[in-house]
Amino acid sequence: MNEKKTVVVGMSGGVDSSVSALLLKEQGYNVIGLFMNNWEEKDDCGVCSATEDYEDVRRVCTSIGIPYYSVNFSKEYLDNVFAIFLSEYEKGRTPNPDVLCNREIKFGPFLDYAKILGADCIATGHYCKIETNGKYFYLKKAKDKSKDQSYFLNQLSQKQLSQVIFPLADIEKTVVRKIALENNLENAKKKDSTGVCFIGERNFKNFLQTYFPAKKGKIVDLKGNVVGEHEGVLFYTLGQRRGLDIGGKSDGNGERWFVVDKDVKNNVLIVTQGLDEKLFSSSLIAVDFNWIPFKPNKNEFDCLAKFRYRQPDQKVTVKILGNGNVEVIFKEKQKAITPGQYVVLYDERENCLGGGVIDKVVF
Repeated sequence: MNEKKTVVVGMSGGVDSSVSALLLKEQGYNVIGLFMNNWEEKDDCGVCSATEDYEDVRRVCTSIGIPYYSVNFSKEYLDNVFAIFLSEYEKGRTPNPDVLCNREIKFGPFLDYAKILGADCIATGHYCKIETNGKYFYLKKAKDKSKDQSYFLNQLSQKQLSQVIFPLADIEKTVVRKIALENNLENAKKKDSTGVCFIGERNFKNFLQTYFPAKKGKIVDLKGNVVGEHEGVLFYTLGQRRGLDIGGKSDGNGERWFVVDKDVKNNVLIVTQGLDEKLFSSSLIAVDFNWIPFKPNKNEFDCLAKFRYRQPDQKVTVKILGNGNVEVIFKEKQKAITPGQYVVLYDERENCLGGGVIDKVVF
């Protein structure tokens, strides 16, 4: 039993964090629920989702009999996550704010605030595992591979990993739902959140237009022929095929159009029809690499990698460069590798070796 240990659970209002809190209480921990308000803006229907989510937290915590609090980290989020998000989009890249949110908020100010509440450690509803040999902490994939979220935690430090519990490490999502239903949690059937947290259910392009006014420009093919008009080159991402509104062309091949490049300076979107070789790259260079638990002894080794969430593991060769950057060479060419996203490495034992920001793509 863990009666003397206090754990503060990051409560989002969703079923995963709710069941995490319930399981920890059943295991004998002194559990406190803490809701983070990271974004203060209403959606297109004039509803602030944070208000609704906090009501779910209140109901769940009352139901399972634990105290709960709310803390506002919106300023920290704006300064340390959203500002970087906007800066990356302005450069024509496609950032991943969820990774930054974990490093800068959920395992930063949240952890500090939890300590003020008397926490010995924190817990979240992430699907991933932590193992330790007493000296180092290893981040591993969850039992439920379809829900594994280790990709989003690739930037965590040893200090951060040493102070967190993941109660759902060995539980399938279907079982989590079942536990919630059996314990009459009001959010047992609440749908999972999707996409970027501060955008919610809103149209992504409409959201970006609030910060980057639409600036129409040419859509050209690889030969420079104008094939359409875009609403703003920053609103598109490499490999995108929906929302181009190009339609059929008499001199085309009838296949779908894909974005292969963005000329931000000249506001030109470059596309191709079909799975052109220009969509596929052979390697990448990653910067700001975070190694878990430490930098490998070898400067060149083989392992597995993901270049986006939910992607199957890909075989790669990794070279650690003299400047600390990392070259990742693909065993098989990869489609639409996107600067601004994260490349995350794994070994055969399902350990996450860390990750870095994709800076350059080599074709």
